[in-house]
Amino acid sequence: MTLDENDKKILALLQDDFPLVSRPFLEASEKLGIPEDEIIERVQKMMDSGIVRRFSAAIRHRKLGITANPMCGFKVEQGRVREVGEKLASFDEVTHAYERPAVPGKWEYNVFAMVHGYDREEVEKMVEKIAREIGVNDYELLYSTREFKKTYKRYS
Repeated sequence: MTLDENDKKILALLQDDFPLVSRPFLEASEKLGIPEDEIIERVQKMMDSGIVRRFSAAIRHRKLGITANPMCGFKVEQGRVREVGEKLASFDEVTHAYERPAVPGKWEYNVFAMVHGYDREEVEKMVEKIAREIGVNDYELLYSTREFKKTYKRYS
């Protein structure tokens, strides 16, 4: 799908705070001068094509008291990376999972998953369970101690 100028305007507007009203696309329509039904149609096409994946709330987990937030590094044999990554991504406790190259002799972990919890004991039990289920025993937890910035990629 190729985006035209109206698609770009819609994306630029929708990436900001989404209004909690009964007809949020009507507000977008009034701001952009594009009919509401056309905006809905365009957004649906962008979702169908994968350009827009979802609408969601951004939760500030630290403000909720969720302060045990480690990145878990797993040492996974190359032939199992896809399988393990897909399993990790299926856990509700995992907010994101990805592969990064290991650095032989310095950092052997190549598959990562971010998890969040209220305390370290809770998180460590959670990760032990995940490790058992994915069949990987060699892992390391890297806890964040401070959050400097929290933003999301913006389309402009």
